[in-house]
Amino acid sequence: MLSIIICTYNPKPHYLQRVLQCLQSQTLDRAEWELILVDNASATPLALNWQLDWHPQGKIVREETLGLTPARLRGFQEARGSWLLYVDDDNLLDPNYLLHVHQIAQQHPTLGAFGGKSLPEFESTPPEWLAPFYASLALRDLGEQILISPMSHQVETYPDYAPIGAGMAIRKQALESYVKRIQLGLNVVSDRKGNQLTSGGDNDMVLSVLQGGWQVGYFPALMLTHIIPPGRLDPSYLARLNHDSSRSWVQVLNIYHICPWSKIAGWTVGLRQLKAFFQYQAWKDTAAYIRWRGACGLYEGLANIQETN
Repeated sequence: MLSIIICTYNPKPHYLQRVLQCLQSQTLDRAEWELILVDNASATPLALNWQLDWHPQGKIVREETLGLTPARLRGFQEARGSWLLYVDDDNLLDPNYLLHVHQIAQQHPTLGAFGGKSLPEFESTPPEWLAPFYASLALRDLGEQILISPMSHQVETYPDYAPIGAGMAIRKQALESYVKRIQLGLNVVSDRKGNQLTSGGDNDMVLSVLQGGWQVGYFPALMLTHIIPPGRLDPSYLARLNHDSSRSWVQVLNIYHICPWSKIAGWTVGLRQLKAFFQYQAWKDTAAYIRWRGACGLYEGLANIQETN
């Protein structure tokens, strides 16, 4: 069985409605999958206004500990399927998405996690400078070639085609070591919590899967639409997102001992950020400023590198 897990916090009703409508339109027989909607401490409990009675194996569960990681763990605990599919509350799955996931999982027994295309639906016209920051918005299109990592228990680098959180299918067995580590409080990555923009949980899960000797892959047949509201195109939002993501990226790489940079002294951070301001010419245009903010987050992450187990 495939377990679809939607983690949501104070969702926009019209977004969530569209997400659920796309799931209702899936071509994979509903007997093959279950639906778990994780209400992550929303101000108004979702069970009061939402029903999943259209699905024979649909349920709403509430996780009171705020944060994407606790919500994902709750979904993991509730899931009965051997494969999990994490879907965000603004992801519209192609009608054949679940069918393709089911087929790929059967055809590739050494895969631990995989994903596909995440294409934008902009609610306002995107600025010309946005394209280089698509990855920060969980948007991706790597073309029509299937990409699968080699078999290895030695993680040396992070694959560019590794799945992102939006629409990521992950083998439950391959995720167990990650779940155990988080439950023990070991090397926990700060992930999104409420309106905070820290991230890294997706990368952490992927690296844990790779460390376990599983493969990860990109399959272009998997397509979803990611709704992008106007607020996410705001330069200040993207600058903050790029800063927080860069800082988290260092933390994740350090956990798996593949961080290509060395720890730096905390007193040098301000000086490095000032130097980077001129290197990136942060005053020149919006894109330059956002890139500089990413560099600022990188230096802060390097100054806070901790010893890992």
